[in-house]
Amino acid sequence: MSDSPETPASGRIPLVQGSDGHAYIPADRVVNLLRAIASAHRNLADDPDCDLHTAAAAIGQEADALSVNVMLHTER
Repeated sequence: MSDSPETPASGRIPLVQGSDGHAYIPADRVVNLLRAIASAHRNLADDPDCDLHTAAAAIGQEADALSVNVMLHTER
C-alpha cells in the first residue's frame, strides 16, 4: 500500500493548450470519458447496494479535480 494519494481519474486526462491559451480535451478523449461514465453507471445500476448520490458525489469530485487541472494548464 502506498502513502501517496491516488491521482484522480480526471488528472490522467491529457489536456492540450490551444493557441488562445485555453486548455482543451481532445474529442476522442471526451468520447472515452463519456463511455467510461456510462459503463460505470451500468455497473452501479446492477448493484442493489448502490447509492446514486454517492456516485454523483464521486463524479462531482472528479469534475472539481479536472477544473483545477484545466486552470493549471490555461495561460494567464
